Parts: sequence; C-alpha cells; structure tokens
Amino acid sequence: MFKKLNIVILIILLIIPIICNNVYAEVDDDEVNYNDIVFDENDLEVSAEPVEEPAISSRAAVVIDRKTGLVLYGKNSNDVRKMASTTKIMTAIVVLENTTDLSEIVTVSKKAASVGGSVLGLRSNDKISINDLLYGLMLKSGNDTAIALAEAVGGSVEGFAELMNNKAQELGLENTHFVTPHGLDSEEHYTTAYELAKLANYALDNEKFLEIVGTKNYTVTASGRSINVSNGNELLGYFGGVYGVKTGFTNGANRCLVTACKRGDIDVISVVLGADTKTIRTKDSINILNYVFKNFEYTDLESLIEKAYIDWEKTNFVEVIKGQNLYLNLKMGSVKYPEVFLKQNEEDNININFECINILEAPVYENTKVGEIRVLMGDEEFFTVDILVDRTVDKKNIYDNLYEIMKGIKNYCNNLG
Repeated sequence: MFKKLNIVILIILLIIPIICNNVYAEVDDDEVNYNDIVFDENDLEVSAEPVEEPAISSRAAVVIDRKTGLVLYGKNSNDVRKMASTTKIMTAIVVLENTTDLSEIVTVSKKAASVGGSVLGLRSNDKISINDLLYGLMLKSGNDTAIALAEAVGGSVEGFAELMNNKAQELGLENTHFVTPHGLDSEEHYTTAYELAKLANYALDNEKFLEIVGTKNYTVTASGRSINVSNGNELLGYFGGVYGVKTGFTNGANRCLVTACKRGDIDVISVVLGADTKTIRTKDSINILNYVFKNFEYTDLESLIEKAYIDWEKTNFVEVIKGQNLYLNLKMGSVKYPEVFLKQNEEDNININFECINILEAPVYENTKVGEIRVLMGDEEFFTVDILVDRTVDKKNIYDNLYEIMKGIKNYCNNLG
C-alpha cells in the first residue's frame, strides 16, 4: 500500500509543476520587473556611420515607415505567430471606436475578476470607468480589464472578438484572427509581425490611444480604491524618440514588443515576436531601430516622378478625334507619397512606368483620367499617379468644320500660286 501511495505522490509532484506552468506562464511579461534589463548607453545614441543589417534572435520582426507603410527591415515578418498581450492594441482601438463616453462606469463581472495572468486587481462588482479600464489595459496589461471592456462593449468575450475580427478585416489584416481581448494562447488567435505593425500604425492615429500608450504612470480608481500603474514598455523613456506601444508574453508567443519611435521627421514602428527573454526582445528592438535610423533617409520621390513625366511627355501624345484641338494637354495628378524613406543610395530601386491612352474622341473634359504613372519599389507596385486632361477639348461644330474647309482651300490656292 505504501508503495502505491508513494507512486501517487510522485505522480502528483510531477503534475503540479506542469499545471502551475500552464497557468502562471500566462502572466504577461508587462508584470515582470524590468529593472534587470541593462541598457548600454551606446545603444541610445545614433551615430552617422551606417551599420549593417542586424542579425537578431527574435523569431520574427519588422520595421515599417509610418508615413508610407513601407517595410524597412524584416525577418519572417509574414509568418503567422501568437501575439500575447500585443492583442490589447486591437482591444483598445475597438473600445475607443465603439464608445461615446469614456467616463461611463462599468460593473466588473465575476468572470473578469477571476481571469488568470497579469491583472489590475479588479474585484467582482467593482465600479470603474471605461477610461480607467483602458489605462489598466495598456499600462498594466490587465487581463481582468480586457474581459471587463469586452463585456461592456461587445456584450461578451465572443461578441467582442467578432468586433475585433471585423476591424481586422476592415484594415486588410488577412493573416490575423482574434479569439480573446487579452491574448492568452489559443491556436485560433494569431497575427504576423507585419500586420501587427499595420494595426499599431492605425491605432496611433487615434489621439486617445496615443495619449494612453505614451503615459508612464497613472492612478486608476476602482470602487473608491486607488491603484497606481506604471507602463511596462521598457523602451518608453529610455530609448530616444519612443512613444509607445505594447509588450506581451505567454509561453506560446514568448516575449513580444511593439515600439513606435520618432526622431525628427522619421517616424517608424518596430515589432519583435518570439524572443526568448526580455533582454533579447529589448536588444533586438534597439538594434533594428538603430539600423533604420542610421541607414535610411528620405528621398524626394515627387521630384523623381516629375522628371520622368517631363521626359515621357516629350515623346508621347494623346490624339483627339473630331476635337477642336488635335492633341490633349496633359498634367500629373497628386503624388500620394512625395517623400519616401529609402536605404541610402538606393534610388535605383525605384522604377517609374507609364500607361496612357493614345486616341480619344471629343469631347474630352478637364481632369479626365487618361492614364497613370506606376511607381514601383523594385518589382512591387507602391502606388500610382493619375495622368489627367489639363483642359477641356470640345467637339468640332459646323463652324469649325467650315473653317477647316476654307483653310484647306486657302492653303491649296497658295500652293498653286
């Protein structure tokens, strides 16, 4: 009997760590003390010397230019991965876009109060404003706040997930899917580094979201209790120009970090997913940001397009049949991105192609589109510029035709003379 008892005890001892790991490994990385991350002061400075593309340890990463959405650096950036608490970027933006009054008071459910992982410390039946829930969500990364917000805005976690997926579809995030508002591991809850960067870029255009993710410290009030929260983003306030966005950690996702950083006119978003440690995700983020700031510069793309257009226009014409003028006067439409952030000395990677109609029948009206300028980065189309009619060309009337006949007779007579 004692032998059987010993076997049972041994099994229990083996199972307990597994159970604990499955529960507590879901504690979001935001709640771990970041004081153990050591910053090298040299990493915080930007030198004029170009640096080579970094070899990073995170499993996936990307840096995009906020102005154009162009990818400036990527590693497995389109691979589908779990995203942990970076999920809460979508949670926050869905709440902000579906709430008219952020001062509205929410009653915390038992489900929200009992959720595992990182929490703000809400209790069942607590009264708290949506505004304070958002700060608890993005600074403290509270899973309890995520559930409370989902229930308040979507009616349920499932209803809120539907809103999240509708928003993802609206933003063209084809490889992103949400199941929960907090991001605890699920096979049906995923994104890519690139699409997460696109989502963050969209969210940062919301002034309230921008304000929240850039806040270092905030005091939340729940049923009269004051709860002080600090932003878990280790780069905020440490690495020059960082103004957001979100960290995350689960066993399945590993360490994740989405960072918005602006220096002068340069405004970028970096994402690292699947880092094994906090230090790695921090260092990888610093390395790819430094790589971009030291190697890329803005190129006057509008001037390059205008020059190409002038050269093209010299040898290309649009004939007008039955028009009062034989040829159309043309002009360029507006350029979507007058400047583009390119790696130094890589203007040759820009290709500009022209497509245009050769013949039209009058009348042809001002601002009619007759062609387009295709701007490509390498072989991939970046955007197009319309080729437009500069002024209206009316159809010939009877007097125009009579004039042409008389002019022809006069020319014939002159040639005879």
